[in-house]
Amino acid sequence: MSEQNKSIKGGEFLIKESNHNDIFIAENWDEEQKMMRDTCYDFLTAEVHPNLDRIDKMEEGLMPSLLDKAGELGLLGISIPEEYGGFGKDFNSSLLISEATGSGHSFAVALSAHTGIGTLPIMYYGTTAQKSKYLTDLGSGVKKACYCLTEPGSGSDANSGKTKALLSSDGTHYVLNGQKMWITNGGFADIFIVFAKIDDDANLSAFIVEKEFGGISLNPEEEKMGIKGSSTRQVFFNDVKVPVENFLGEREGGFKIALNILNIGRIKLAAAALGAMKTIGSQAINYANERVQFGRSISKYGAIKHKIAEQAIRTYATESALYRTGLNIDQATSALITGGMEDEKAKLAGVEEFAVEAAILKVFGSESLDYVADEGVQIYGGMGFSADAPMDRSYRDSRINRIFEGTNEINRMLIVDMLVKRAMKGKLDLLGPAQAVAKELMSIPDFGAEDDALFSAEGKYLANFKKAALMTAGAAVQKLMMNLGKEQEIVMNISDMIIQVYVAESFFLRVRKLVDQNGEEACAVKIAALKTFINDAADRINTAGKTAINSFAEGDEARMMLMGIKRFTKVAPFNSKNSRRLVADYLIAENKYAL
Repeated sequence: MSEQNKSIKGGEFLIKESNHNDIFIAENWDEEQKMMRDTCYDFLTAEVHPNLDRIDKMEEGLMPSLLDKAGELGLLGISIPEEYGGFGKDFNSSLLISEATGSGHSFAVALSAHTGIGTLPIMYYGTTAQKSKYLTDLGSGVKKACYCLTEPGSGSDANSGKTKALLSSDGTHYVLNGQKMWITNGGFADIFIVFAKIDDDANLSAFIVEKEFGGISLNPEEEKMGIKGSSTRQVFFNDVKVPVENFLGEREGGFKIALNILNIGRIKLAAAALGAMKTIGSQAINYANERVQFGRSISKYGAIKHKIAEQAIRTYATESALYRTGLNIDQATSALITGGMEDEKAKLAGVEEFAVEAAILKVFGSESLDYVADEGVQIYGGMGFSADAPMDRSYRDSRINRIFEGTNEINRMLIVDMLVKRAMKGKLDLLGPAQAVAKELMSIPDFGAEDDALFSAEGKYLANFKKAALMTAGAAVQKLMMNLGKEQEIVMNISDMIIQVYVAESFFLRVRKLVDQNGEEACAVKIAALKTFINDAADRINTAGKTAINSFAEGDEARMMLMGIKRFTKVAPFNSKNSRRLVADYLIAENKYAL
């Protein structure tokens, strides 16, 4: 591991070249991690997939019993420290578990809500006494948890919640009153992480509330488009007495808790989406091989090959970016612990450092899953629309992911907002590189001889993609200043450019590392997938850049930047049809997603 990579910061990918030897790739899981993953697969095969209809019908006691069984296998305690009965694994390993359970439909949602937003606030912000009291039972599944943040009318503006907590006259407890909605696991949870405002505070505080405290009532289960087996209730708190020792974190620190836990939730959502993508991809390939039309398996037709290949390319791209970020988080955490920071604070700070990448992954992962599920329906044809085939549930269940953990629109705006704020605070030097790109626009383009070394063209393309994003973002910030946040369409265009840059570079670094390990011939299919993704990324970045520039610039300024976008997204002619066919033919022969 190089010193350069040890010091990499969140968002720095835009201005700093990464070394492919420094990233983690999913081909390099160790035997223990593979065993943990396979345990999850076996559990889903034995306990979840045969019972999906029963789960969706909300059969009484079924979901809690599945969480009990998962707890017995240790699947609820992957991140919990060993001293509290967990495994204390690193962040990348926890992402692997989220991926491996991601095809569990409503069960995956219940598991994620329990182990993530339900448990992590106590693990990261709880006192020693709170951890000792709750973490062991949460890690074993003896107690089930949920997270109560959203309220009617609050939505994305979580800090506007009206739930109140008043300290009793004798100072022994808080009296909690309010209403929460869309509470996953609400129907069977024993522990509620509740956000409320004390007195007339401007910001939320957090509390650990036990159902046994009394005063908690629930509305009936919500009827939903998808994830029908996930318990989703409105929760009412009526004069609930919460002991002062169950106050979580600092006063008015609840919003910070919520934001930091959401950062973790975002990247873990991408991991779960990845697991679902792999399963849907395999199902689609298998069906295409079996389904015969006009005397041939439909997998032999070019239109179907295009879909199969593109499903796989987006899946592999998500995986490449996911575990690259996971390692960065683990490295940042380790460096902070080495520097003397407490373990749990360091883990939070490590995730917070890469909050930009977490938001990128949330958006790209959820939208890739939507694409994969939609094309899965199309490959199945009429059967894709039937509840007797698996695509019906996959299609409906995928849709929530663009809303969960902050809508994709909110996350797109956060990506740009976080980068700009880091630049303004001096944490990230975006101004210098953006000015350098602006200066380069005035110079004569470099038409030097092409280097025919493997990946040299793709490396140049990626460097130029970054220039396109920096140029557009820099000009928008300079032109619009404090009004940039009000121009949400422009912000989302810039965010789309940044997302494509990060995912394309992650894909590039992974394949380069694989070629070093296994040779070019063994990686031919993945090289084809990479070249296809980068070719398409050029078009996506070009479109987003042009749309943004035309929205805020005029005259010579606009013409100059549009020339820049054209220059920075120019790629050599490329036969993506043949490249996709190479990918598809490999997968069709394997009869499953096998990248």
